[in-house]
Amino acid sequence: MTWMSVLITIVLAFNRWVIFYFGLLNGVYLLLFLVSFVEVLRFVKRTFFSDYEQILKSEMTWPISMIVPAYNEARNIVETVRSLLAVNYGQFEVVVVNDGSNDGTLERLISTFELKRTDRIYRRTLPTGPVRGIYASLEHPNLSVVDKEWGGKAEALNCGINVSRYPLFCSVDADSIMEDNALLRVVKPFMEHPQEMVAAGGIVRIVNGCEVREGRVVRIGLPKKPLPVFQVVEYLRAFLGGRIGWSSLRSLLIISGAFGLYRKSVVIAAGGYDSWSETEDLELVLKLHEHMRRTGRKYRIVFVPDPVCWTEVPSTFRVLARQRNRWHRGLLQSLWRHKHMIFNPEYGAIGMLGLPYFLVFESLGPFIEILGYITVALSYWLGVLNIDFFVLFLIFAVFFGVFLSVAAVLLEEVSFRRYPGWEHLARLVFYGVLENFGYRQILAIFKVKAFWDFLRRRRAWGRMEREGFRAGPASPTLRT
Repeated sequence: MTWMSVLITIVLAFNRWVIFYFGLLNGVYLLLFLVSFVEVLRFVKRTFFSDYEQILKSEMTWPISMIVPAYNEARNIVETVRSLLAVNYGQFEVVVVNDGSNDGTLERLISTFELKRTDRIYRRTLPTGPVRGIYASLEHPNLSVVDKEWGGKAEALNCGINVSRYPLFCSVDADSIMEDNALLRVVKPFMEHPQEMVAAGGIVRIVNGCEVREGRVVRIGLPKKPLPVFQVVEYLRAFLGGRIGWSSLRSLLIISGAFGLYRKSVVIAAGGYDSWSETEDLELVLKLHEHMRRTGRKYRIVFVPDPVCWTEVPSTFRVLARQRNRWHRGLLQSLWRHKHMIFNPEYGAIGMLGLPYFLVFESLGPFIEILGYITVALSYWLGVLNIDFFVLFLIFAVFFGVFLSVAAVLLEEVSFRRYPGWEHLARLVFYGVLENFGYRQILAIFKVKAFWDFLRRRRAWGRMEREGFRAGPASPTLRT
């Protein structure tokens, strides 16, 4: 047997395996999307009759601490804090944790919100680095700013938990804008299931291309640059087509760090955020699942599709590569740390569904996809490219992705309709098709590189350059 015949045998065998893998993956995607579709329609119907005004006025509504970790966020921090102070909610506080910034973040906060240093006493429940001072606002009694030495985002969040006063806390990124009724909507599951609720996440949308004024998104638009528009489609698919489905299956692993609501006592009991993790939000949710399963208590960790937080996304491939590298390394770190939960029935749906999916498809999927493209090219070069295989490969590897992306855009249109113009819909559908011919493959390469960095134990957050929010003219705030 010649080396050529051996190579052909290997390539053909791998081709058959790739078709099986992509068929199984797309079956899971389709199931998740169908579940998400049904749940979104149910949610929209329930929300139509929801009385958020009653939640707002009720004395039983949980007070909330909003914690904002900030490192070198001088460009956006003032608008973010203004948006949080203006939320439509009863009792709440905003705790900004300045994590050793050196770009004037603290100085901007002090001058804008009339901050004065205080002798506030708090319990150091979770370990953090040294705190240099705590400031209170003369203008806003519910605003506090903690100035601490740099220790990373997880440590800053733990510090905010220590200083916070209320039983629920909401983690909010410093480059995010929260809509008026976001807290009312995300707290609703805690009102409906007060004994069981542990955490809830809301949808994160992309602020690039929108107009922001005084901490509010006053006009929704799409970015001019192609790269952020690809991410708009990607976020719609991930949140509306993925997380809703996983939440319904009680297997939600990710609550975005940009916007998540947690029961503080359970987070503290689980050990808080881990500074070793590069995706502290994913790691915290896994720790909460593990903690609650071990204690034997009934619990809920859910995704609510309506509460909206707007965040800035990378507008260059250089910054996007850093972000996705960190995200994928963080996923691999958490899968490795919680490997005892994978395929373990003691951890219920999270052990038998959620974690196996992320291991088999999310962590290994980029390798299979890239190798699939390589073996297709090899098959053509070797003269053994079967037309039936090639058609199936295109359907499973490319065109099904087109279907999911376009379906997510249309689901957004028939449910929440945040992008009001037909030109928005047409552009999103166009990019939903286009992203499967280049953008998705580039992301797969980023993830393969991240896997290699994980094996080398390389740790690097990477600087995320911000363009800042686009200031808009005075106009009515969007109805939320």
